Amino acid sequence: MSGLWAAGFWGLVGGSALVLGAAIAWFATLPQRLIASIMAIGAGVLISAVAFDLMDEAFRQGGFDSTATGFLGGAVVYTAANIIVSRRGAKHRKRSGSNPHERQPNADSDSGAAIAIGALLDGIPESVVIGVSLLSGAGVSAVTVAAVFLSNVPEGLSSAAGMKAAGRSPAYVFGVWGGIAVASAVAAMIGNVALAGSSPDLIAGVTAVAAGAILAMLVDTMIPEATEATHDYSGLIAVVGFLIAFVLTKSA
Repeated sequence: MSGLWAAGFWGLVGGSALVLGAAIAWFATLPQRLIASIMAIGAGVLISAVAFDLMDEAFRQGGFDSTATGFLGGAVVYTAANIIVSRRGAKHRKRSGSNPHERQPNADSDSGAAIAIGALLDGIPESVVIGVSLLSGAGVSAVTVAAVFLSNVPEGLSSAAGMKAAGRSPAYVFGVWGGIAVASAVAAMIGNVALAGSSPDLIAGVTAVAAGAILAMLVDTMIPEATEATHDYSGLIAVVGFLIAFVLTKSA
């Protein structure tokens, strides 16, 4: 499998978790603590991926200047974009309470579009990293793909539940999340093609941008949701996720 198609495949795998989450929300009701626990594990895995996969690789490729600049830049860009989509109805796109629609009272066309854009905002940096990780020829980072998948399941679940409560049709709900899953694959392919043959400094900067955006997303959306329902155990659960990812990273 060529790097381009491999990037698209793994980007689609990560994005397909949104469709899985939407299907769970449509056909079943899971305990809030279980969903929040998945979020906490995903947060731990993503923190490990940022620290040991993305930042370490960025530093190895481009040194401190490219890494630090990209890291801060990614956080700034994500934060600004997140504020915009949050004010338009996507603030609680990762919420996974037992009644998610109560937290998304305006799941109309405008907020539904904002939620979809917010999901893209969360997913694009992750997908680009998947595509870039294949440029080395060492294969995709299993830790990164697992982290992306785990963070996307609760997002698809909670957002789809809000859309369902607002009277959206199955075609609309699954069309939105299926489209975003495909967009994740395209973003991974673009990352792989656009940066092929680029200088180490540029690859380091892009990797660090994604790392900064992912860490900002974690603190803004995933961690608050995980601690809301599992606050007594969220730290322990996140540590388990971190440890699993750490072991996978060092065993690769």
